[in-house]
Amino acid sequence: MRALLIAIGAGIGAPLRYLIDQGVKRSRKYHLPIETLFINVLGSFVLGITLHRDARLGYLFGTGFAGAFTTWSAFALEGHDLFKARRHWVAWSYLGLTLTLGVLAAAAGNAI
Repeated sequence: MRALLIAIGAGIGAPLRYLIDQGVKRSRKYHLPIETLFINVLGSFVLGITLHRDARLGYLFGTGFAGAFTTWSAFALEGHDLFKARRHWVAWSYLGLTLTLGVLAAAAGNAI
């Protein structure tokens, strides 16, 4: 049952991430990779909500949905690309914002 809940959550999280990513990229007017920032912060909030709750909800929304919805690899690659393009202030802003807002979002979700 655990694997099924994780698979269902991931089946929702991954396509939703793709749709949000594509929708924001089409209208991007920012120097930051705002789509990945938004996705990772929202996923952190969802994970915070499910933390210390019913195990089944944790498998479905925490491990499954949030795990497939968020992306460490895109975050790392986009940060690397910003540094490589010598956009250091943007890169540091992006890294700092993502980590700070992600932790705050998880804490806010957990407080609910």
